[in-house]
Amino acid sequence: MHMDFSALNTDLWNLILQLGIIAAILLASNILRRKLPVIQKLLLPTAVLGGFLLLGLRLTGWIPIDTKLLEMLTYHGLAIGFIALSIRTIRKEKLVNGVGRVGMKSGALIASTYVLQGFLGLVISVVLGYTLMPDLFKAAGILLPMGYGQGPGQANNIGATYEGLGFVGGHSFALSLAAAGFLSACVVGVIYLNYLQRKGEIKRVKQTEDEEILKTGGVGIFQDANEIPISQAVDKLTIQMALVLTVYLITYGVIVGLTSLSASFGAGLSDTVTKLLWGFNFLIGALIAMLFRSAMFLLRKTKWMTHQYQNNYLLSRISGFFFDLMIVTGIASIDIKYLETLWLPFVLMAVSGAVVTFYYLKFICKRLYPDYYYAGLLSMYGMMTGTISSGVLLLREVDPLFQTRASTNLLVGSGFAILLGAPMLLLIGIAPNSIEMTLLTMGLLVVYFGLMLLLMIGGKKKKA
Repeated sequence: MHMDFSALNTDLWNLILQLGIIAAILLASNILRRKLPVIQKLLLPTAVLGGFLLLGLRLTGWIPIDTKLLEMLTYHGLAIGFIALSIRTIRKEKLVNGVGRVGMKSGALIASTYVLQGFLGLVISVVLGYTLMPDLFKAAGILLPMGYGQGPGQANNIGATYEGLGFVGGHSFALSLAAAGFLSACVVGVIYLNYLQRKGEIKRVKQTEDEEILKTGGVGIFQDANEIPISQAVDKLTIQMALVLTVYLITYGVIVGLTSLSASFGAGLSDTVTKLLWGFNFLIGALIAMLFRSAMFLLRKTKWMTHQYQNNYLLSRISGFFFDLMIVTGIASIDIKYLETLWLPFVLMAVSGAVVTFYYLKFICKRLYPDYYYAGLLSMYGMMTGTISSGVLLLREVDPLFQTRASTNLLVGSGFAILLGAPMLLLIGIAPNSIEMTLLTMGLLVVYFGLMLLLMIGGKKKKA
């Protein structure tokens, strides 16, 4: 019996049609962003604009969108993007002139902002839970740093995990916070940029061509020494995708093994551990990718492998593609009907999250980055309410050639923040178990915040 290749076979065509719609929306968003001055001034990333367009089309019913597929693409896009980033080789470049020290302090700043957002969100959800909204999921507030500090991918995973733990609408609530975070990054960031420009504090530099960025190496080095040749029997991009997907396959196997192991410790613990493991699949994938990278390095060092298989440029492009895809599908999969009953905590967290994050960063960045205060503040605010891409978008308005350390702080700081922010994952896991655990989490966040402050501004003061 032959397969039916016609439109009647919906299983055959559904994935291609849905990806085609997403691709067309992305292209249309890119055209709108380039042609409409209003959108250009807002600095709204193309993927964010595309996500809102697709959400509007889905809610109006003009285009049939498979929401389950959107959620699936968001979930896998985050993991594949992080694996592609983590598998890249590390160049032997010394962190001179204190970049390592400032990077560690930047990591502490990022982690402390997560903690502050988490505490703020929990205060709002606990107070509302005991007053106006007794049915509200008390631990809902800790989703604020997931949406603002981490972005739509993390919000998607943890929101879905919390929904499984009893937070009705938790998935859409978390994704809505992520969308609000992007708007905060762009709108508040642009308003502040214009304010500084009017006061004469900064001079915005418009970069219309990519030539200067190319001169500074912003696009990345295309090929390292001793890589596999371009003229090989298999395309270099194919090799990169094979490496990434192989690591993701190993990640799947590791999580399956860990969930099976946790079953022997009792059903209650197993259920919590299983949800956390699958919710943090991207983090486990990134760790396995780092181990995979180290193994390949050892194979080259011992001469078992003669060529370097990773190509950092292509791996960065792969991660960029999946992160853009994840942002579009994450925003487009928001379910508005659940927000009808959660509008009060959503508005309170979205507005207070934007305001508190801004003033906190304003206070700390003046002490951490005295030589490039506005570049440091704008880039950090963009990242801590959106993603690293929105941080870079704001930074390019004041430092288009990345001549300050602000761009380096985003990258190096994010690396340190993974280590310094690891305890947050434990707190996210214990917070929803009971109201006592939620209150304990709030207390631990205060202690955690104090430790990050000490790491940032402790020690002897030095002249800038």
